[in-house]
Amino acid sequence: MLFYTHNPSKFAFSQDRTDFEKLTISKSKPGAKNNQKPVFALLGVPFDGTTTYLPGARFGPAGVREASYNFERYNLTWNRVIDSLFFDLGNVEVIHGNFKKTCIQLQDTISELLSGDVTPLLIGGEHSISYAMARALKLHNIFNEVTVVHFDAHMDMIDSYMGEKYSHATVMRRISELNPRRIIQLGVRSASYEEKEFADDKGIEYYTAATINDDINQIKELLSSINGPIYLTIDMDVFDPSEAPSVGNPTPCGIKSHQMEKFMLILSKKNVVALDVVETASDKIGDLTSVNAAKIILDFICLQE
Repeated sequence: MLFYTHNPSKFAFSQDRTDFEKLTISKSKPGAKNNQKPVFALLGVPFDGTTTYLPGARFGPAGVREASYNFERYNLTWNRVIDSLFFDLGNVEVIHGNFKKTCIQLQDTISELLSGDVTPLLIGGEHSISYAMARALKLHNIFNEVTVVHFDAHMDMIDSYMGEKYSHATVMRRISELNPRRIIQLGVRSASYEEKEFADDKGIEYYTAATINDDINQIKELLSSINGPIYLTIDMDVFDPSEAPSVGNPTPCGIKSHQMEKFMLILSKKNVVALDVVETASDKIGDLTSVNAAKIILDFICLQE
């Protein structure tokens, strides 16, 4: 056996897939005790079929996985070691250029995880894939109790973009139509007037990057006050381009990684039922966007009790 090797095709510190299969089989047996630790399963979704500016989000899952090996299992900031039940199940098969078929396949895969009491974690891919996550949660009859916490430079609330109803630019509008309990948008700094009117009319809460930079404590208190299940969706363009340059739609004056670290400390202790990190668009090893995306996932996993 070779002890000192790593496999960049799977996320760092994730456990063997065969152990996941044994675990899910044991949990499904009659009389099985449901007192195990929470189980987290990572899926890559290499889809960028609705990208409208900078292409390359299909390479995001590979880049983020490779970047994850830049970190240690031990986190000095929180004095914690990653010991969660965390598995990388590989990529979902996508149909490039066909959002609807890709969405169905992704939705079915996520639904299977949710049925097994497994928390899905997605690496995108562009932001349209989040609709499949929301649909899967809706089919499991919990979405109406879910607070969607959405980090993004953009509202993504326009009804149709360039004639398309299903797009990275419309994804939050489609998700809002599934009637979650609450939507909170953080870090936004780009929106059409139509989107702002829609958000105001529907009671969607939004906080700009300028608000976060001016008063981060307000946002920390907001996140701390959330009760019930949370779906956390993070578009990497929420960061300032100096920290995440390789995204589909880079937008100046974003938030910083040290701020996201503080938010993850709060959110990881909540009932997060699903997480996705999308819009990493780079095929370069060591890309800063990939590194920051990997850190978000590792922080979340590391902080699980």
